[in-house]
Amino acid sequence: MIWKAGIIKHKKESRISVSFEKKTELINRVKQIEDARWSQTLKIWHIPDTIENRIRFKIELIPTLSSEAITQIQKFADWLNSKRYSPNTIKTYTEALKSFLLFFKEKPVAEITNEDVICYNNQYILQNNLSSSYQNQIVNAIKLYFATVLDTKIEIDKIHRPRREKVLPNVLSKEEVKQILNAHTNLKHKTMLSLIYSCGLRRSELINLKPTDIDSKRGIVIIRQGKGKKDRIVPLSQKILQMLREYYLGYKPKLWLFEGQNAGEKYSEYSLQSVLKQALKKVGNKKPVTLHWLRHSYATHLLESGTDLRFIQELLGHNSSKTTEVYTHVSTKSLQQIKSPFDDL
Repeated sequence: MIWKAGIIKHKKESRISVSFEKKTELINRVKQIEDARWSQTLKIWHIPDTIENRIRFKIELIPTLSSEAITQIQKFADWLNSKRYSPNTIKTYTEALKSFLLFFKEKPVAEITNEDVICYNNQYILQNNLSSSYQNQIVNAIKLYFATVLDTKIEIDKIHRPRREKVLPNVLSKEEVKQILNAHTNLKHKTMLSLIYSCGLRRSELINLKPTDIDSKRGIVIIRQGKGKKDRIVPLSQKILQMLREYYLGYKPKLWLFEGQNAGEKYSEYSLQSVLKQALKKVGNKKPVTLHWLRHSYATHLLESGTDLRFIQELLGHNSSKTTEVYTHVSTKSLQQIKSPFDDL
């Protein structure tokens, strides 16, 4: 047997470990699996613990999950797909529903009540110290699933959400951003990180860019089908345009603006995260910086330079102005004008 697979816990997350003979061909096959990662500590490859991956590696599909639950999860996935939900949303919602139905494995789906939802929150979510954002994902999945299922005792409007935590976005100073963006000598790596910051992109938006989305004559970048399946445009600075031209001449991408090792293949999200990680290591930045920090920093720096909040909302592609208003709480422009009474002591 070529592959050996099993369930492991890696950084408090359920993953599937994949062991095999060290051959380039096999390594490349594993890399094709979404979110496949190499653990330097464990010396193994590991992939997300999903129904699809369990089937792929012939791991028992959650022994106690009933056949009814498996059927319902598949029906839910089919419904989401027919409504053209994004692959990431379908994956998130079906995994959330799987967790919920597994908790009530002995109970027919039609018999699940609102009291059961409360029980699940208390005995699973809270007891396992899972985040309120994860709980909110579960609630979203449950409400949407039961809205599509007939003959249920669930009263959808009475399913409550957790109180939202007030968490401020993480923001880097301009000096820190400059250090990170200049860390790489590799033009491709430098251009990717610079474009994320200069346009406030999500990582998926960067990866899905095509060369034709860079409109140099109009000085814009076209973001197609971003979060919420919305198109938007963002301004393109002359500085990043020059960098993109140098990159294009050097790499000559065919289908996607940033491609992987094989022509016509998207650059992977994991590899993009690795590019950032390498940059942080080079400059000695020990903060737990993620790619989204660059987007947060872009928005905050725009606000501090006097850009109207309504324009920032459009540039980021936010549905609600309330989402954008959070940056007013991390902007230091007004705070720096406040004199501490300590200075007068």
